[in-house]
Amino acid sequence: MRAGDTRGATASEMAIVDTFTRLIFGEEDLFDAAELRIVEALRLVDADMAGDSLREMGCYLRALGVAEMIQLVGRVQACLADNPPPRAAPPPVGSHALDRGRSDRTLAE
Repeated sequence: MRAGDTRGATASEMAIVDTFTRLIFGEEDLFDAAELRIVEALRLVDADMAGDSLREMGCYLRALGVAEMIQLVGRVQACLADNPPPRAAPPPVGSHALDRGRSDRTLAE
């Protein structure tokens, strides 16, 4: 069973982290059904990514701090466990390095 396989079980933290890593490195064309399920849960638990493309999601994840990433993994795991998805709370001011108004070009510099 692949790390991202979530059939009949809650996705493991490693499966979620693996999927996040693939988003960060732009491997979106290689996702299997379990990984796509993780992506959809991510969209449910973080309102900032609800309408983003996979590439935009990767840019957003890349800008998160470690503590934010750990919290996000837990929220995605809870969502996949069929618990009511936690509402995406707005981040504290200055907690995200990603300024939604900047272009991807600016992020790459």
